[in-house]
Amino acid sequence: MTTTSNQATDTLSLDEEAISKARSCLSEGAVTPSIQPYAEQICKLLNDALATEWVCVLRYRRHYFTAQGLESPAIAEEFLVHATQEQEHADKLSERIVQLGGEPKLDPASFSARSHADYDESTDLKDMIRANLVAERVIVEVYRQMIGIIGDKDPTTTQMLKSILADEEEHADELSDWLEK
Repeated sequence: MTTTSNQATDTLSLDEEAISKARSCLSEGAVTPSIQPYAEQICKLLNDALATEWVCVLRYRRHYFTAQGLESPAIAEEFLVHATQEQEHADKLSERIVQLGGEPKLDPASFSARSHADYDESTDLKDMIRANLVAERVIVEVYRQMIGIIGDKDPTTTQMLKSILADEEEHADELSDWLEK
């Protein structure tokens, strides 16, 4: 008994029409035909993440200036390091939004409404650490979901988000360690 296999001979090939379209519309910069259908939605996701990063910058800076207690100098310094890194994330998000043809929404009045994380005015050092840890865990989850949603639709944004996610996970680990002390 012989069996024959009817294997499809699919070939991998590029979308020549999309490549041709990429030669035109030069004013759209990085927004080529394959990303164009998603650019506006991606910018919205990035703008909400941008608001979250700004809320985190402000929360960390407030905690840096108001931390009190025996261990406060070391923890306050860590808050400042995190604030600086969150600012860097905000800058990366803003740059990518512009590359995608959007505008970074930097109106401070809208940050709280669009942020996934909360601002915090705790005065107790442990409460500050806990509030920052909650915020980091929230943004870790947000970035993981964004990476899944955006995926191959925009590999550049996905790669940027993965890099930011690694920083946020590190922040969460450090805060968790401080909370256990």
